[in-house]
Formats: sequence, structure tokens, C-alpha cells
Amino acid sequence: MSDDNIKQQTDPPSNTAKDPDDWVTGDEPMTGAQASYLQTLSEEAREAFDPSLSKADASKRIDELQDKTGRGQGS
Repeated sequence: MSDDNIKQQTDPPSNTAKDPDDWVTGDEPMTGAQASYLQTLSEEAREAFDPSLSKADASKRIDELQDKTGRGQGS
């Protein structure tokens, strides 16, 4: 087994992999960065932008709109 495989198996999971429903601060208002990106995605997807979303809901909505627009997908 290579060192890279060992590192991947022992590293704690990234916060970006954590379910937004489990975020401690998930019920707080979305961040400015989330709002900006979500507004861009909403415009591209021709969908309404909701500025009142929480951090967790904004994250889920970003995922949905990334799927719809093809943005944010790795190569």
C-alpha cells in the first residue's frame, strides 16, 4: 500500500464532506460567499434566488444548482 493510500485512510473527513444537516452552525444565515455564488448559479439556472436561506440550506441549494448547470463538477 502506498503512502498516499495510508494517508487517505487515516485522515479525518473534510468538513466539506459533512452533511449540512449535521453542521453546528447550519441554521445561521448563509455566508456572503454562499449568497454570491448561489445568486450566480440561480441566474444561470434561471431559478429564483432566496436570500433568506440558512448556511445548510444554501449549501444544499448550491449542490442542486451545480448539478443543473454543470458547474463545480470535477474533471
